Amino acid sequence: MRVEVRDNNIDQALRVLKKKMQREGVFREMKARSFFEKPSEKRVREKQAAISRARKVARKQLQREGLLPGPKKKLPERGAAPSRP
Repeated sequence: MRVEVRDNNIDQALRVLKKKMQREGVFREMKARSFFEKPSEKRVREKQAAISRARKVARKQLQREGLLPGPKKKLPERGAAPSRP
């Protein structure tokens, strides 16, 4: 993984690096490897994740077909500053 530092701006480079690592799943893998997980527990966890993904895909499909209402849109709070584009 490579991040370029521009104008000696280390803070920005660190932010970019953390975002890349987050996207690649490095932090999740480090957490998982920090302790031993029994093979049976690993199978259960992976199966639950697969079920969750399948439910999410099915829910999205039903929303696209119009059989389920879409996610609720958040209304801006009164007196709050307008959001940035």
